[in-house]
Amino acid sequence: MSFNLKTPTEVRQEIAAKAKERRLALNISQMELAERSGVSLGSIKRFESSGLVSFQSLLEIALVLGSLGDFDNVFSGQTFSASLFAPEPKKRKRSGRKKNEPIKN
Repeated sequence: MSFNLKTPTEVRQEIAAKAKERRLALNISQMELAERSGVSLGSIKRFESSGLVSFQSLLEIALVLGSLGDFDNVFSGQTFSASLFAPEPKKRKRSGRKKNEPIKN
């Protein structure tokens, strides 16, 4: 049950806008970001204008901008709607085996 009304394109564009805003707040030029991250200047420009960039490049950019930790909760299941309407799932330590399945040695 999710109430996210944003499309993937909107999310992509918002992430790009936030990254650009963060870069400017840190007073880093696109060229400097490219040099420090190892991502090409063209990729930086494309990312900031359209949000299109490889995932690896996004992580490299986030590292330079001090935002790499923001990815820690991407697939944690901790969403606004999930936290309101569903109990927190138990953390599993290993996969279970099916009933009546013999134990393999």
